[in-house]
Amino acid sequence: MRPFLILVLVLFAVWIAMSVIGFIVHGLFWLAVVGLLFAAGTAAIGTSRRR
Repeated sequence: MRPFLILVLVLFAVWIAMSVIGFIVHGLFWLAVVGLLFAAGTAAIGTSRRR
């Protein structure tokens, strides 16, 4: 294989990997935010009904 073709394939593989990692991390971040919001809402409801 030509060195340029190898370079292009390596860069393409790195781009694909970074895209997948970016989607996973971003998705997990929003999942954590939603989880924290639900936890805060549950705590608020729990303390209001406790009184």
